[in-house]
Amino acid sequence: MNDAEATMESMIGALPYLKRYDDQIVVVKYGGHAMGEEETALRFGRDIALLEQVGVNPVVVHGGGPQINAMLGRLGVKSTFVQGLRVTDQQMVEVVEMVLAGTVNKQVAESITRAGALAVGISGKDGGLIRARRATRTVRDPGSNTEQELDLGLVGEPEHVDTRVLKLLIGADIIPVIAPVGVGADGQTYNINADTVSGAVAGALEAERMLMLTDVPGVMDASKQFIPEMTVAEARQGIADGWIAGGMIPKVETCIYAVERGVKGAVILDGRVPHAVLRELFTVGGAGTLIKP
Repeated sequence: MNDAEATMESMIGALPYLKRYDDQIVVVKYGGHAMGEEETALRFGRDIALLEQVGVNPVVVHGGGPQINAMLGRLGVKSTFVQGLRVTDQQMVEVVEMVLAGTVNKQVAESITRAGALAVGISGKDGGLIRARRATRTVRDPGSNTEQELDLGLVGEPEHVDTRVLKLLIGADIIPVIAPVGVGADGQTYNINADTVSGAVAGALEAERMLMLTDVPGVMDASKQFIPEMTVAEARQGIADGWIAGGMIPKVETCIYAVERGVKGAVILDGRVPHAVLRELFTVGGAGTLIKP
């Protein structure tokens, strides 16, 4: 086929999906390797803008680990991680907020606005969007075989998501871009994992889809074969049996959390693939692993 015919075939194939997602909320978690280089970021901005232009209501939650690491390095501050979470003291949480709610948040919003949509960057502290509590994690001491609680400092987890600000922005055709920091009942700022925030926001909005952009194609089975689709029950079984392991466990658990709170489906996909978001939403095969009820 020539270029015109190929374009028409792509448009015809996408039409049923355009109808399906018309006026539906899609939460996209964007961060880590998926943020990539400048061209990757600009391409992401164009894809999110296109979603809004064809009638979808995208909501973006972003991370910024590499940018935080770079700033802490310049300041001579060392990071410690426990179970994938950055142990955060008061000095560090101020740096995290500066980088996430400042530099990164505005860069992501600007890349979308430059592509022709209207995006506004906010943090979980704005408008009481994310009320947070201190996160807790436990480990088992191999010597005594007892569980011990870890002190992660000012690492938080969402306790409540107030969707009023988000719904006002969505109703005005403005794309919310959310930095994953929250505030406690006492006014304390908390650093929150972006995956966790995306699941909480998607669940609170009862989104049609939650897309988690990462650096792997999706979930692999025990034979290391890609799984295009699985139920919540199958995902839980994969964790119990051990073939869903390591860093994939919290991602799958976030998807399960979102689906159990009303999200129609959550997808883990490779954000480095060009137009991964569009491929997932508007093509037959999708682009990642769909976890559904």
